[in-house]
Amino acid sequence: MQLLCRRLPGAADYGATFEAMKQFTDSRSDATPDELWLLQHPRVFTQGQAGKAEHVLAPGDIPVMQVDRGGQVTYHGPGQWVLYLLVDLRRRSLGVRQLVTLIEESIVELLATYGIAAAPRADAPGVYVNGDKIAALGLRVRRGCSYHGLALNVDLDLEPFQRINPCGHQGLRVTSMAEQLPGTVLDMEEVGERLLGAVTARIEAVPTS
Repeated sequence: MQLLCRRLPGAADYGATFEAMKQFTDSRSDATPDELWLLQHPRVFTQGQAGKAEHVLAPGDIPVMQVDRGGQVTYHGPGQWVLYLLVDLRRRSLGVRQLVTLIEESIVELLATYGIAAAPRADAPGVYVNGDKIAALGLRVRRGCSYHGLALNVDLDLEPFQRINPCGHQGLRVTSMAEQLPGTVLDMEEVGERLLGAVTARIEAVPTS
């Protein structure tokens, strides 16, 4: 089954993109191709279904949106690639845990191409560099299909993460590729294409029914 990759231009409004994901998932049929959406968002905090208000410390001028993915609060903003995975898990015989592992391994593989040694954690979804979080993920599955996805910190202002307990973990430090590669000029478009390629290759390696 074909996998379509969409690159949303500019800074995609979070609320409109969220509604588009839900509409796509609710209207798709067994014949609908899976899609990956690569984009950046304007500054926004998103609070997952299990999110607790106390983890939003001082949002200030950044809006907070309640969403239906798993997990707690996280931040999106320019300089961070977001990749949404709209995948029919039943058709690919994928479980949620398998999809999470696929995402994490794709990010680890991408970061390794830049010389950044990263790894997932068994107790907290995401990807970490020496204990600092460099990529977050959160998913929702409805009608056997996933939406939401991952966020990789490339070259962004990390200050907003100090306004929250990232992913509900007090004191968790957040990092970025730029912080890990001081003096290196990162090409955002190149990073995005490599990320898209890494995830696409792993999904396409899963046989469809």
